[in-house]
Amino acid sequence: MKKFIAFLLGICSVLAVFAFTGCKKKTENSPIFYDIAVRYDEDGRALSGTARIDYKNTTGNELTDLKFNLYGNAFREGVNTPPVGEAYAAKAYYDGFSYGGMKVESVTGCSAWAQGGEDENILTVNLQTPLYPDDSASVTVTYSLSLANINHRTGVTANAVNLGNFYPQLCAYSDGGFIESPYYPFGDPFVSEIADYNVVLDVPEGWTAAASGSLTGETTAAGRKKCSYTLKKARDFAAVISDSFEVCEGEVGGVKVYYYHTGDEHAAEYLAAAEQSLEYFSQTFGEYVYPTLSVVSTGFYCGGMEYPALTMINDSMNFDNTVYTIVHENAHQWWYAMVGSDQLNDPWQDEGLAEYSTLMFFETHPDYGFTRTGLIGSATRAYRNFFSIQSQLNGKADTSMTRNLSTYSSDYEYTNVTYNKGMILFDTLRKSLGDKAFTSALKKYYGKNLYKIASRDDICACFISSGTDVEGFFAAFLEGRIVI
Repeated sequence: MKKFIAFLLGICSVLAVFAFTGCKKKTENSPIFYDIAVRYDEDGRALSGTARIDYKNTTGNELTDLKFNLYGNAFREGVNTPPVGEAYAAKAYYDGFSYGGMKVESVTGCSAWAQGGEDENILTVNLQTPLYPDDSASVTVTYSLSLANINHRTGVTANAVNLGNFYPQLCAYSDGGFIESPYYPFGDPFVSEIADYNVVLDVPEGWTAAASGSLTGETTAAGRKKCSYTLKKARDFAAVISDSFEVCEGEVGGVKVYYYHTGDEHAAEYLAAAEQSLEYFSQTFGEYVYPTLSVVSTGFYCGGMEYPALTMINDSMNFDNTVYTIVHENAHQWWYAMVGSDQLNDPWQDEGLAEYSTLMFFETHPDYGFTRTGLIGSATRAYRNFFSIQSQLNGKADTSMTRNLSTYSSDYEYTNVTYNKGMILFDTLRKSLGDKAFTSALKKYYGKNLYKIASRDDICACFISSGTDVEGFFAAFLEGRIVI
C-alpha cells in the first residue's frame, strides 16, 4: 500500500508508467480454489453471496479444521482494533463515522463452525473427518457483507464501491498452524497463499466492474448484470464497481492494461504510466504472469492499495502523486502479488522493495523529473526527522524493522521504518554491490520465490549469492543498529 508522499518522503511530488513483455508460462492448478458468487445491493450498501473453497492439504500435517479471515468485519462498530489510524480518519470517513461488517450465515461440508477470533475476525470450520497430507476438502460459506461509507479497501466511496477482501479468505499456514491476525490500521495485515478463482459479480445493470481477473462472460436480465471472471495463481481477488466509470485501455506484450476513472483529464497519461512501469518491471525483474492489469481511480484514504492484477489509486491526489502511486502499486505486482512475504512481521520486505523499485523506474524515465538523489535525499531527511523526534519524546527510537504491525504506534512511525528506511536499505545495498549484481539478485529473488511466501532469509540469500556476504548488513538494518 502507498501512503501519501508527504508522509512517506517528507516532501516531494511523484510520477509513473506501466507495461510488460514475454510469453506466459503454463499455469498449473493451485492447491486452493475459490468459487465465489456475490450480489451487490445498492440501496442496502451490502453484498450477499456464497464462497466454495476447495482445499488440498499441502502442509505436511493432519488438519482437523480450516480457518478463514473475515476481513470485512474490521469495519463494524465497536471493533477492538480500528481499521484506520488517527492520522487518516478524517480522510477515510468522508461523511462522518460509518460502519459495516461481515456475517457468516451458514457453512456446509463441515461438522461445525464458529465465528470468533481476537476481534470477531476468524471463521473456524471443523472438518467432517481429519484431512491428511495431500487429501482435499471442500466447504461452502454463505455470508453477507454490509459496507461502510468509507474511503478504504472495502467500502462505499463517493463515486465507487471498493471490494477488497470481500470474501472469507483462508488463513495462510505456517509453523504448524494457521496465521490469525487482527486488521491493524498500519500497513497491510495480510499473509496470503496462492489460489485460483472463479468469481461472479452481480451488479445493477449499467454499472461497470473493474476486477482482478479476466472477464469470461457477461449477461443481463431483470435490471441486473452478471460478470464472470477467472484468475489463477493469485493471493487475493479484488474489484471496484461503479455506475460512473469510464475506461481507457492499452496492451503491452499481450497484457491488457486498463485505467478506470470517473472523468479524469489525465487518463491517457496515467494509462501510459501504467504501461511503461509494467514493461520496465517485467524486463528488470521477471515476467508479469497475469493476463490483465487494472488501475482504478477511486476513493481511498491514503495513496493506494495493491491487489493481484488490480490497484486502487486515490482519486483526490494531484498529478505527480497519482503517477508515483501508480508506479509504486504496480511494483507490488512483483513484491507482494507474485513474490509474497510476511506483511505482518516483515512489511519492509514488500514496501521497502516496492519503493526502491519505483525509484529504479524513475531513474530510467527521467522525463518525469524524479532522480535517485532527490528521492533518497527526501527519504533520508524524513527518516532522520522521525528519529530525532522519537528520541526526544521517548528517550530512544525503535527503528527495528522485523516486528509485528501491532508494535507500531502511528502511521508516522510505520511509514518511516518500513518505507523510508526500507528505501535507504536497498540503496545502500546497491551502492555496495554495484548495479549489475544488485539487479541480478532481485531477478534471482523473483525467480526462486515466484508464487511463494518468501522469508527475510530468502531475500538475504539472493544477495549473498552475488558473491558478497551481506548477512551482517541486513542484520544491522533490520535490528535497528545502523546509524543513518
